[in-house]
Amino acid sequence: MTQPLVAPGAPLSAARVNRHSRQLMLPGYGEDAQRRLAAARVLVIGAGGLGSAVVPALAGSGIGTIGIADDDDVELSNLPRQLSHGVADLGRPKVDSLADTVAAIDPECRVVRHRVRLTAANLPGILADYDLVVDGSDNFPTRYLANDAAHLAGVPLVWGAILRFQGQLGVAWRGHGPGYRDLFPTPPAPGDVPSCELGGVLPTLCLTIGAMLASEVVKLVTGIGEPLLGRVLSYDALSGRSREIAYGADPDAAEITGLVDYERFCGLPPREASADAAAAAISAAELLRRLRAGEALRLLDVREPGEAELRRIAGSELVPLGELLGGAEPAAAPGPLVVYCELGMRSARAAAALTARGHADVVSLDGGLDRFAALGAEYLSRRPTQTR
Repeated sequence: MTQPLVAPGAPLSAARVNRHSRQLMLPGYGEDAQRRLAAARVLVIGAGGLGSAVVPALAGSGIGTIGIADDDDVELSNLPRQLSHGVADLGRPKVDSLADTVAAIDPECRVVRHRVRLTAANLPGILADYDLVVDGSDNFPTRYLANDAAHLAGVPLVWGAILRFQGQLGVAWRGHGPGYRDLFPTPPAPGDVPSCELGGVLPTLCLTIGAMLASEVVKLVTGIGEPLLGRVLSYDALSGRSREIAYGADPDAAEITGLVDYERFCGLPPREASADAAAAAISAAELLRRLRAGEALRLLDVREPGEAELRRIAGSELVPLGELLGGAEPAAAPGPLVVYCELGMRSARAAAALTARGHADVVSLDGGLDRFAALGAEYLSRRPTQTR
């Protein structure tokens, strides 16, 4: 049990007592805890899978002020897992859609919309108005930025991450326990961990981890329970099992004295070039969508002939990676070029080589044919179109 993060606010009105009566009767909770929640100011980074689960839970719990930081708009592919957004919200800023969701839950909850991409330049100023930050972002530069900014500000960071069927979460708070960098001193190499867009995510996992994140916020604000300080909780939705890993402060870790260029720290190109960098890969789901839409795509298989004889995407051209790296070229034709192999590693090399030669609009199929076959079996064939 920790000391409450926030002092109690004004006494509750009769209506607020009635609204929160089920939690007011909890052992060790009481009206003081509810008044602390009402006085709390929580910044949530990300209005996507985790954010759209965390924010409504916080509003329902009675958090008085919720800041939402996100610069994205609602897309159709968001709806299965981002349940705070609906069909009517397509094309709207996620911060606006999520603010409407909060208003429908509790009109007295104050929502502050930060429709910006967070950077080392703007996050410290934003964070100065909050008691606590929840990081539900989906990229490593923002995760390390959130940790370092919270560390320098001395405020707790509740962080979570999800991918495919697994999720994890923890709490970092300078002076109260180890931080995110003690658990993950350095980010993974670019491409080692796919995004949810490329790797996929079970929709219900967002709700599970989001609810856990909201519980950590309530515990920190009110001082009840035992926050996940020095512990990371990992949950596997397929098995229904969770495990806890304890960790301590790294005595050799460099002190955080300021914010840095987090794209460079994570080995990524500057944000100005991020749109071009993101185009280097295409998910199996996106390729299937484009094929079904009848888009004019060129498909290049860089596996060996023996592999292609077993299965391939219909209409693709075969140029084994070794030949391509030796100077062989795919047939000239209009349209984007989608390069694939069995698992996605050879195709990434091939796409990079072709791009370096001056080929435009080249993407690698993330996860390769192995992942695509699970979705688009109707597009598989057993005879290659062309072999060099």
